[in-house]
Amino acid sequence: MADVSLKHIYKVYSNGTKAVNDFNMEIEDKEFIVFVGPSGCGKSTTLRMIAGLEDISAGELKIGDTIVNDMEPKDRDIAMVFQNYALYPHMTVYENIAFGLRLRKLPKDEIHSRVIEAAEILGITDYLGKKPKEMSGGQRQRVALGRAIVREPKVMLLDEPLSNLDAKLRTQMRAEIAKLHKKLGTTFIYVTHDQVEAMTMGTRIVVMKNGYVQQIDTPKNLYNYPANKFVAGFIGTPQMSFFEGTLKKDGEYVIIKFDCSDADIKVPYSLLYKAKPSSLDGKTKVYIGFRAEDVSLAESNSENNLAVINAVVSHREELGNETLIYAYLCGFQEEAGSSRIIIKDNCGKEINSGDIIKVALDIGKAHLFDKETENSVLPRVPEYNYLDCQIKDGKLIFHGTAFEIPSAIKCANTNGELLLPSNAVTFGGKIKAEIVSCEEINGINLFSLAVNGGRLFALSHEKIERNTVNIGIDFKKITVIADGENVIAPINEVNSFNCTFVKRKTKRRIEQNGKVKNKKTIEFGFLTEDVFFSASDDAVQKIFSALGVKKAYVSTLKMECGIHDTVVSDTGIPAKVESVLEYGEDKFLKCKIGDNTVYVKTDREYDGDIFIAPDMDKIGVVEKEREIKII
Repeated sequence: MADVSLKHIYKVYSNGTKAVNDFNMEIEDKEFIVFVGPSGCGKSTTLRMIAGLEDISAGELKIGDTIVNDMEPKDRDIAMVFQNYALYPHMTVYENIAFGLRLRKLPKDEIHSRVIEAAEILGITDYLGKKPKEMSGGQRQRVALGRAIVREPKVMLLDEPLSNLDAKLRTQMRAEIAKLHKKLGTTFIYVTHDQVEAMTMGTRIVVMKNGYVQQIDTPKNLYNYPANKFVAGFIGTPQMSFFEGTLKKDGEYVIIKFDCSDADIKVPYSLLYKAKPSSLDGKTKVYIGFRAEDVSLAESNSENNLAVINAVVSHREELGNETLIYAYLCGFQEEAGSSRIIIKDNCGKEINSGDIIKVALDIGKAHLFDKETENSVLPRVPEYNYLDCQIKDGKLIFHGTAFEIPSAIKCANTNGELLLPSNAVTFGGKIKAEIVSCEEINGINLFSLAVNGGRLFALSHEKIERNTVNIGIDFKKITVIADGENVIAPINEVNSFNCTFVKRKTKRRIEQNGKVKNKKTIEFGFLTEDVFFSASDDAVQKIFSALGVKKAYVSTLKMECGIHDTVVSDTGIPAKVESVLEYGEDKFLKCKIGDNTVYVKTDREYDGDIFIAPDMDKIGVVEKEREIKII
């Protein structure tokens, strides 16, 4: 049993096509992970890279504590189940299951005991003497699973194993595979294009599109908190209904206007308090999404409906225990897909095509997405607090509270808008705040704080039991906009240096037979601004693995290092100090290297020319041509 770690994994083909882009994931031991997405999204390619059937263009893949990038499939201690079973037709079931063990030259008695145990687990003991052609599709799939589990692998890989089965058998085999996972206690990684399979089987799901990971989360969180419109539309049956419109905050209410209808809906702001304020200006176009179970006939709903809208019925689908009603919002053309709504009805009321009905929308369950980016504007964890603010006499004022502005970002008096990241609200400052609520989300605590009647979101890895706290602000992360321009901008927390990968001849002092000698050797490293920085063995391995030996020396690279991991040095990259930026207890040098600006954490004053150096144990390296992160 083993963890699986994928860090900055890429698959780029010779024609430049990126099948998988910067895939990052930590899979825990015994998890059941499902990769899901439409055809061509990169899910099977990722699985095949884990299996060793596809070369990794860049990145680091670990199974347990071992880096397996260049390891043969047979040495990775994995087992794989394919879509087409891949059974030997001339062999019996027993021989098919035992075949891999015989190749490994295990003792006959151990092979026999493993085969019998697997057959009992899968319920195919009575078929051990038969050949595959005498068996049904479901039975053949069990044989393929048996052949995999007898290897007792650290990781089990399954590539759309149920796609050749009929609907009833797929449902049965889903349950069988889920039970098998619990029995074996092995890490399962499962690929499917069927979102129902993903939702019913996975402990976590990876949703992919066009080679990019869209979201990684539990089935419940994917369903309730989709990160973007694609995930919202892909997960869930029937598909979510989407409408284009705008949101306008009006005091304690929000007015929702649908582009496809003349109807306006007025709902309490408390239902949408996590929405990005920039999306509540009445101008920004958004997609408004509702799942069928969050839409009902108004007549069958309670009298407390917050949002009721008229629709004309297109058709209905009878599903026995419930009915799906397909309708279009009144005031728009029926064929327009952007006005279609699906209603899940359990009351059995007779409704016919062409009827005008009143539809109740549960606004508290609405999903909102920016039309341009299609990302959620109603995130589970708000990234920013959007606040009106004032800068006056060196103080930043919002919610009736004044914060002293550090000298690094002092500016003229003005009124503007403050973008305060949730992770820039710090605990332990001088301003008192009341904890209104705390929600734990994937190991991080999201706090809703009240400050002089205003609301702030803050994040912390630690739980806070008391009702009041003192807070401060990390001014390095904030943005203040006045008259459309940034009067305060966040500091760039990552320094970038163009570089090349090089090797050079050098001499190393060694002690041999009691004598110190200079031995000629080859040293690998990065050359930036004509300065050489030695690379670790791990970094060299990643460079050669991603680029190949020849291309490694001719590729243009970019070395990245955090501002806390870049230091003033006696030797290194020549830089010119432009200014010293003081952020309270933190102090940074703003330096120029050619036309580039870099920042360096410091504890003392510098002026003029200096040398700086990145911490080579904490650098990242990007190949600029293909935009691949290698380290």
